[in-house]
Amino acid sequence: MKSSVLARKVAAFGASTAVLAAMVSGLMANPAAAATQSSTGAAAGKTAASASKSKPKVSVTAPKVSIGDYQGSCPVKVDFSAKIKVSVKGKTELAYRWLHGDGSKGKVRVIKLKGSKSVTVKQSVTFKGNVKGWEAVQVLGPRKVTSKKGYFSVTCGSDDVRTDKDPQVWAKAWANPDTYVGSCTPGDKIDFTGLIKVSQPTWVRYRWILNGDVVDGGRLKVWDTRKVGFGFSPRYSHRGWAQLEILGPWGNDSNRAHYKVWCKDEAPATQVSVSDLVPGADHNSCKVSAVAKISATGKGRVSWSFLVDGKVAGSGDTYFHEAGAKLVNLDAQAVADATKGGTVTISVTGPSNSASTSQTYVAPCPKAPSTPAATPTPTPSAADSTKE
Repeated sequence: MKSSVLARKVAAFGASTAVLAAMVSGLMANPAAAATQSSTGAAAGKTAASASKSKPKVSVTAPKVSIGDYQGSCPVKVDFSAKIKVSVKGKTELAYRWLHGDGSKGKVRVIKLKGSKSVTVKQSVTFKGNVKGWEAVQVLGPRKVTSKKGYFSVTCGSDDVRTDKDPQVWAKAWANPDTYVGSCTPGDKIDFTGLIKVSQPTWVRYRWILNGDVVDGGRLKVWDTRKVGFGFSPRYSHRGWAQLEILGPWGNDSNRAHYKVWCKDEAPATQVSVSDLVPGADHNSCKVSAVAKISATGKGRVSWSFLVDGKVAGSGDTYFHEAGAKLVNLDAQAVADATKGGTVTISVTGPSNSASTSQTYVAPCPKAPSTPAATPTPTPSAADSTKE
């Protein structure tokens, strides 16, 4: 019955009588073989699915172009960058190359990775003439993936004929601050501002050059004057410059805005110290007190503890908003043996160090002088009492 149903299905797809007969006879003659083939195919499918799941995930972004539409003097260097993300357990090798719009391919480069990573790949291309094209990144391993295209164009010079009626454009640039001293952590530390001035309203194309590299750019309408700018985060101590370039035949580039960077800690760590410890003895109550001076070189919280004969007798903390000194007190404390002297110690702890000092104290209640024994009064005898 099953074979006849299968025969009808095969016939519906246009199989010939001979092929139909062979299929039916084969299934009827060796049903076990057919079952084996079916199970083998299913196992192969599971293996392929498992292998597919075990492959690492790879993604790559479309290349970013430092300046996508360039017009100006040539040669000009254009920078491209793309981000490749690999999700994998253990170690692997990332192999990639750049694809160019003219059909050529760049050199294959390999980066060793451990675990899931995100890698930014870069390249710079110098163009000497007019060109329009694109760049892409092709990942070859651990999985083959090709990015979308990043388009650009370069136009060298201009065919425009300038006249006295054409707009004139001027630019000026400066750094704020022009000298930076402090911690070189992420975030803008130096900002550059450019002033664009025109003789009449016009569209202006510009770009920023930082130490010879294009870092920013754009196109905007300027009616009279307009400011543009960018900031950057230095990673090491150095000197440099930035310049605002006006693209087009009527533009005048700005001056070079020079700057200096000195990477170091923004402020030295606050140091604390303690001095002028003066113990006191109260002979009326037979207790010990003390006063001391705590000093700090900068802002920060300082904690302190008084010890009398090695045991904590008082503690506290105070906050310094700036460098200075403060007095701290130990309230009168009873001591184990008021008839003997001992030691008072104060310990202080600040943001980056600790300090302590000690002083001896006299017995708050010295021993009282011994009282001499009373002389007994003689008792009169009977004989004495009869005498006149």
